[in-house]
Amino acid sequence: MHDKLFDGWAERYDRWFETPAGKLVKKFEEELILEFLEPQRTELILDAGCGTGVFTIDILRAGAGVVGIDVSAAMLRQAVDKAEGLPLSAVTADMMTLPFSSGTFDKVVSITAMEFIADAPHALSELFRVVKKRGHVVVATLNSLGPWAERRKAQAEEQKNSIFRHAIFRSPGELLACSDVPGVVKTAIHFSADDTPEHATAVELQGRKERWQTGAFVAACWRKL
Repeated sequence: MHDKLFDGWAERYDRWFETPAGKLVKKFEEELILEFLEPQRTELILDAGCGTGVFTIDILRAGAGVVGIDVSAAMLRQAVDKAEGLPLSAVTADMMTLPFSSGTFDKVVSITAMEFIADAPHALSELFRVVKKRGHVVVATLNSLGPWAERRKAQAEEQKNSIFRHAIFRSPGELLACSDVPGVVKTAIHFSADDTPEHATAVELQGRKERWQTGAFVAACWRKL
């Protein structure tokens, strides 16, 4: 990953999550992440590729201490600003070569960063290395299945400066296959960006109940053996 690719997206990324669609997307993505991660007080959690801290703050508010890493110093600065008064340590680093000893963290999470890494199995092996035994490793990325992926790919073709030109979309099965350790996978964001909040919520709850695999956001959870 290249830091300059993301430096110019820090403000734009945060602004999108303030839109009506962005707020709804964050709500359901956050629920899935916290379901898998189950952050607890006294835990130290690594947020790998934390960006501007959109999801990092939710983990901190659950009472856990967090070390957030990212290749983009600009995004990290925004994360630190948001976390004022909360136990966040920010480190400029690459997921491919984590600057931490093995077994440092109680749990590890990475949210929408893996799509910018070609060698996902190697990055995942680094996340497993730095987590303690029986610790959770949670990875969320962009799903290759469903209409959101098709729209994002089309956008990348039309807009040369689109960040999605650099994204690698993976299906739930492909994400799970990045590790030999058995894991579980779920998807979220089954609605369309132009749905009304009421309709979007109804669709999301149906997709969650029926375990649809086509949500735009795919998350996997493993436990280190």
